[in-house]
Amino acid sequence: MSQKYLTIVNRHYPPNPGITGESAWDLAKYLMEKHGIEVRIVHVKRSDLGGGQSRQPIGTTFEIPTIYKGKKGFLKLMAGFFDGLFLIIKTLRVCCGPVLCMTSPPLLPFWASWLLPLFGIRWALWSMDLFPEGFAADGLIKKTNPVYRFIRWVTYRFAPAQLFSLGPNQAKYIQENYAKTIPTSVIPCGVLLDQPRDEIQPAWRTEYDKIYFGYAGNLGDAHSSQFLLSFLNHFNPEKQHLVLALYGTKSVHVLEAAKGKRGVTILPNIPRSQLHYIDVHLVSLLDKWTHIAVPSKAMSSVCAGGAILFCGNKEADTWELLQSAGWHIEDGNQIDNQVETFLKQITILEVAKKKSAAIEVAESLKDKLLAGYEAVFEFTDF
Repeated sequence: MSQKYLTIVNRHYPPNPGITGESAWDLAKYLMEKHGIEVRIVHVKRSDLGGGQSRQPIGTTFEIPTIYKGKKGFLKLMAGFFDGLFLIIKTLRVCCGPVLCMTSPPLLPFWASWLLPLFGIRWALWSMDLFPEGFAADGLIKKTNPVYRFIRWVTYRFAPAQLFSLGPNQAKYIQENYAKTIPTSVIPCGVLLDQPRDEIQPAWRTEYDKIYFGYAGNLGDAHSSQFLLSFLNHFNPEKQHLVLALYGTKSVHVLEAAKGKRGVTILPNIPRSQLHYIDVHLVSLLDKWTHIAVPSKAMSSVCAGGAILFCGNKEADTWELLQSAGWHIEDGNQIDNQVETFLKQITILEVAKKKSAAIEVAESLKDKLLAGYEAVFEFTDF
């Protein structure tokens, strides 16, 4: 049997802790160990904050330098634009077999959608956060702007041979934009076959007669700081405890509000291997980001055996896939009242029921993950 190849292209890859890179790592590990696929990974050499576990890279890796490592808005935007171009140019030079293109940096699919077919390379899209829609949702550009309309037209002008999406609702949204039916599989981001689990209780989990809530990860443009601030205002430290490990554009304000507050623990990071020590994970996605982004930490949390309190649109894949293991807060003007009511009514027994349901949901997610990974293998066997 001849050797099969796959080339994955993405901004992040271990040892960078970004979750998209860890997802690529998990897929590469499966394909190499289960099917003997030779996996090549083209990525940007950088070190960022991220919600992934620290991993050692596997596969054959090819790095490119980024032109800018800072956080200033316009320069960061331009760096992402050119990083995407340089990643595809590097991919054209080193790829073997078909290419699996992810969606970071933001305009990577813009470059891939026409450059890869131009050189006769078969490619698939593995969708995470979607751009340029994310720029419009963030208010950086209007949907009527000619530049936005051109980039969006090019991005969806040439469809990939196959689509691997975060969830069924995002898949439907993407196919509507391509205006054609594309062979599609779901690979839920944040679900990993290699899910570490610490058996030694962390120092921050000290009381088992309280419900431990947690927010671990990015509190960025797509998330609701109002949701967390409302939680801080209404939780009862006699019965509930909140663990925060935040980074991102909206984290500073929330951390300032939480500092010194009784019943709150602030950590620099919560490893994936300790997520099961949190009972209920707080998850948010602003309505305007529905289908454009999916909080990966929600998937990781449920797979670790935790329940979720989700603030967002019920049409989001987060709720579509995880609702049996959680409660819902509608994103809107009544967040404060909804959070207050929830915190007054929630009991340890109800949490235990949701955590039990999470075990079944986690098995379903892992089945979807395996089916998606097998679909990637079949994609290499074309």
